[in-house]
Amino acid sequence: MLQCCTKRRLNATIRNYSSLQIFDRKIKELHRDRAAGENARQAEYLRNEVAARIVERLEFVSRKFPNVLDFGSGPGSIESSLCSSDSTEHTEALLSRLGKITMLESSKALLYRDSDPDKFPLNTRLKIERQHADEEYAIAKYPDSSFDAVISNMSLHWINDLPGVLKNINRVLVPDGMFMASMIGGDSLFELRTSLQLAEMERYGTFSPRLSPLAEVRDIGQLMQQAGFSLNTVDVDEIVVSYPDVLSLMRDLPLMGESNAVHNRPQFMPRDLILAASALYPALHVGEDSNEEGIPATFRIIHIIGWKPSPDQQKPLERGSGQTNLKEILEEPSS
Repeated sequence: MLQCCTKRRLNATIRNYSSLQIFDRKIKELHRDRAAGENARQAEYLRNEVAARIVERLEFVSRKFPNVLDFGSGPGSIESSLCSSDSTEHTEALLSRLGKITMLESSKALLYRDSDPDKFPLNTRLKIERQHADEEYAIAKYPDSSFDAVISNMSLHWINDLPGVLKNINRVLVPDGMFMASMIGGDSLFELRTSLQLAEMERYGTFSPRLSPLAEVRDIGQLMQQAGFSLNTVDVDEIVVSYPDVLSLMRDLPLMGESNAVHNRPQFMPRDLILAASALYPALHVGEDSNEEGIPATFRIIHIIGWKPSPDQQKPLERGSGQTNLKEILEEPSS
């Protein structure tokens, strides 16, 4: 995400969105290749935490999913969370409801990094098939009704044609199939963005886009409806990570595979800009009475659940069909 501060506004340009090429997918593949290195494991805390939260949500779905697609799987963060040593009895029950999992990932290095069955239990406890392809384009090649569920962890925010991908995900699901995903969105890393903007204005009298564009939660809700999903739920988790300093945060973003991949991204960041932002960051975002060391970095995680429509699917009541006026209930005197 490092290096661009412009937010993606979807609702005003929804018809032309599919023609936009915001991100360089080849560059993003190289970024994810870098995230496959052993030294990058230390920066997987965010992805692993969000994967654990996805598993918690999956535990509440008492359905069997014989065929699952993990869209933009990375090394298998969701699968590793399912097979972690601290899994609960609810997780074990979930494992019994899952069949084959197809891990789809654009980075071959990242996809196969944890494929050794002697070292990583996900390969023996789960039935996994790995497919190396750019997930943004590969999803269009799967036949209709190929999967009972599609899951995705922190991959969708790098998709160019998000409306088209969501429609294809709906298409490849069986009727009443489930889509569950997480993505970075909203004003994530607003502390870093504002610090860089003010530092650049102070140094150069202008500022360049230096954090990647991110979708707003209201945009995602609209896109889910337009993609044909029903019973949609979109909510936001806020995860605040403490870093010793700005340089530590900026070192971890590339290790996460979250470096900027926008086509018109700046090619480098001047050292004096980094130093200026490092001075501004704590002044802007760390209170004087704070007892915590370091600086906070806020990640807003958008969680999405949607279902492919089916004739026998539960449907909401028609508007105006209620028999009780909520206003009357609220105005009743308490006994």
